[in-house]
Amino acid sequence: MNPHRIFVIASNAFREVIRDRALYLLGVFAVILLLANRALPDIAVVTSDKMLLDVGLGAMALIGLVVTVFVGTGLINREIEKRTMIVLLSKPVSRPELIVGKHLGLVAVTAVLVTTMTLFYMGLLWVQRIPFPVGAIALSSGFLVLELSLLTAVAILFGVSTSSLLATLLTLAVYLVGHLSQDLVRMVQLTRSEDLQRLSKGLYLVLPDLSRLTLRNEAIYNALPPVGELVAHASYGLLYTLMVLIAAILIFMGREF
Repeated sequence: MNPHRIFVIASNAFREVIRDRALYLLGVFAVILLLANRALPDIAVVTSDKMLLDVGLGAMALIGLVVTVFVGTGLINREIEKRTMIVLLSKPVSRPELIVGKHLGLVAVTAVLVTTMTLFYMGLLWVQRIPFPVGAIALSSGFLVLELSLLTAVAILFGVSTSSLLATLLTLAVYLVGHLSQDLVRMVQLTRSEDLQRLSKGLYLVLPDLSRLTLRNEAIYNALPPVGELVAHASYGLLYTLMVLIAAILIFMGREF
């Protein structure tokens, strides 16, 4: 794969998403935070500061999810449905370069979104004189980018395999199950059904464990895991993203247009 061609594809994908007004979601995030800052003191006087911390980090994750799922599933599929894929592949661009470039372009968009939202979030907390752990929140945002990068790879995998609607639903399902997989395994272990236990363990092994890349609760209470555990979780996210991208490339190379 040629790094220059990958960079060009990533840059074009980045500009394409920006033109689709994805950055308008920053305004939505700002409105959510300002409304929460106005309403929470009236709802919960004692815990309003902690609740604002939670709302901010949760809103960042939600907006990142919306961009990743609804844009990521269409990055390749849109080109296929519009028949512009034939033009792209007629150029000196390989299919693996196209997949990797599109992935990096959307990851760059989510990184810009998360960074901007984090800065605005910290600025609001500072103006309101609400104490917050700067390092823990910054690390939580970094892990959020890792999680969204993995989800982008999943969205592209489904996007090259199925229709846009089905790819969106499947990516959302992976997100939900990925955050609940550990709880599901523990719940099923309480039952006596061996079939359910095998199914839950199989899903846990195959689907990504996204709870390993979520540090929102730890960031709020400034109780981050040890460095070794953080490195292991980050490595898990990067390795899983790589494997999903390889699967997407293999499927895409087998498609005819």
